[in-house]
Amino acid sequence: MSAQAPGGASRVRRAPHARSGAAAPRAAADRRASRGTVGRVSERTGTVPRRRPGTGGPTRDRVAARPATGAVRAGGRLPAGDAAPRTVVASRGRMVALVVTLALVLSVFVGRLVYVQGVAGPEIAAQARAARMTQVSTLGARGEITDADGVVLASSVERYRVVVNQNQVAAYKGRGSADALSGAAGVASQLAPLLGTSPAELGGRLVGDRGYVVVAKDVLPEVAREIRALRLDGIVVERVADRVYPKGAVGGNIVGFVNSEGVGLQGLEYALDGELQGTAGQESYERGRGGQPLPGGAGEQTPARDGRSVRLTLDLDLQWKAEEALRNQVAATGAEAGTVVVMTKDGRVLALADSTAFDPNAPGDAAADALSRSVTDAFEPGSTSKVVTMAAALEEGVVQPTERFQVADRWQTPQGETIKDSHDHPVLKLTATGIFAESSNVGTVEFGQRLTKQQRYDYMAKFGFGQRTGIEMPGETPGSLRTPDKWQGRDEYAVMFGQAVSVNALQAASVFATIANGGVRVAPHMVAGYTDADGTYVAKDAPEATRVVSEQTAASVLSMMESVVDDGTGTNAAIPGYRVAGKTGTAQRFNPSGYTSSFIGVAPADDPQIVTAVILHNPRTSTYGGTVAAPVFADVTGYALQQLGIAPSGAAPTLYPATWE
Repeated sequence: MSAQAPGGASRVRRAPHARSGAAAPRAAADRRASRGTVGRVSERTGTVPRRRPGTGGPTRDRVAARPATGAVRAGGRLPAGDAAPRTVVASRGRMVALVVTLALVLSVFVGRLVYVQGVAGPEIAAQARAARMTQVSTLGARGEITDADGVVLASSVERYRVVVNQNQVAAYKGRGSADALSGAAGVASQLAPLLGTSPAELGGRLVGDRGYVVVAKDVLPEVAREIRALRLDGIVVERVADRVYPKGAVGGNIVGFVNSEGVGLQGLEYALDGELQGTAGQESYERGRGGQPLPGGAGEQTPARDGRSVRLTLDLDLQWKAEEALRNQVAATGAEAGTVVVMTKDGRVLALADSTAFDPNAPGDAAADALSRSVTDAFEPGSTSKVVTMAAALEEGVVQPTERFQVADRWQTPQGETIKDSHDHPVLKLTATGIFAESSNVGTVEFGQRLTKQQRYDYMAKFGFGQRTGIEMPGETPGSLRTPDKWQGRDEYAVMFGQAVSVNALQAASVFATIANGGVRVAPHMVAGYTDADGTYVAKDAPEATRVVSEQTAASVLSMMESVVDDGTGTNAAIPGYRVAGKTGTAQRFNPSGYTSSFIGVAPADDPQIVTAVILHNPRTSTYGGTVAAPVFADVTGYALQQLGIAPSGAAPTLYPATWE
């Protein structure tokens, strides 16, 4: 406060100095705090001391600082109660370090961003796309099997199957409500009702780590559409082909069947599986959350290729007739089984009927022996094999059709064994033709033993005994033809009338086809050709033709065979309006015991076109082939001649004499 000095001058009253006891320590502390520093904050007042111009010490005047209401900047602390705030020093080095650290962190983030977006972007995008990609196999359709006229015997129709990716199912999240099930349970709860099963049963098949599991087959198209509409993670509906057989049991023993995976198991389906089977394709696409393809998404496709269709030489109508006639005769005679073979002289099989035929639409109902016995069963041909002996003897010039013989009903071999005819009879005056017509075992041995053992063997081999025909059917037996050095006892004689040797039905029929074809053998065959996936038909090459005997020898044997039907053991094989040539056969079986009865013939005899073989295994009503088998020949062959439009015979035959006086 100022006081007025005398004389008008004012005098300033100075404030008394503080006591040295209190001021000295504080001043000393201020000097120490300010010495050599700038910008330190007073811990008591929060002020920054100013320096006077031209002085090195701090000014006593202080600039009042706004009391801090929060944390003091640059590291300052809040005052605690009435305590004086502590001095915080902001080091320039620490600030630089902080800035550098922030810059480094920022550079790492920027660098990573540049790497992800620029350098590794395509790779990461590709990985993400790969995670969304789904691969599905596409199957090529299996080829059809048709008869010679294109009638379908086996074909494929569209069906669907449900496939699961168990890993994707595990990641499924329930949709629609908070309590919706997830994972396998959620998928099973929606899928099971459509598949007609329980969620518990289906759920067990959805759990695992496999990428491809088939959980349902033969799904109808409308059900497949409903499943697809659910858009369930890991569930894929695939289109597949189911095999059907429109003609059922007709030709069933020939066609065979496939398993659930479309692989042939029997018949032509098995034998020609490599031709019929399509080539699988592959399709990949980006899938959405529900497994559905993403529109415009990435994808690749390797198209599947359909299999080749097979055209047979078979005539379906004739096949039906052969099966019906055989089935009726097996029932009428009480036979265990039977076979009918119808073929052309050049080896084309027109019908191959077995009494054990089955419906390939229901293979599980087939009997255990429902194979095609026409190729799998071997039997002793009996007297039908006398055609081979007669042809060999004529070809080698050791006998003539009209040569005369006196034939007893039995003959004893040098080894002391007895050869007998089928029935007792007095000595008969027969020509070689008569011996053949009456089917005399004794007479056949009498002229047949003029052939060497090797010649007998060689001609049987040339006619196809002891070797597979090569027919396209699976499981063909080669039969049995032992070499002469392995013949025992009476075998060297027995082979001349069809014992000690075995054949299948096709081999037996092929002998007669060779005679009908002028002595030229063409192996039986059933496949006419193939149709490729693009519709191109490729005919199959016919088997190689081999001459067995001369045309003259074949003509002589054919004429002698006519005598069998005209006035011999095969009169029941006659067909009105047509000349027929053939041979009966009856062979005893030893394991199992019984008889095999047969008739094999050719029609028309004046212009051979059709060869038919009828084999009955162990008939009960009669054992003679002329009685039980010849009528079936007449029925089936007569139908075939009409079916194929073959004209009736012309002039009556001129036959060799069968007897002499």
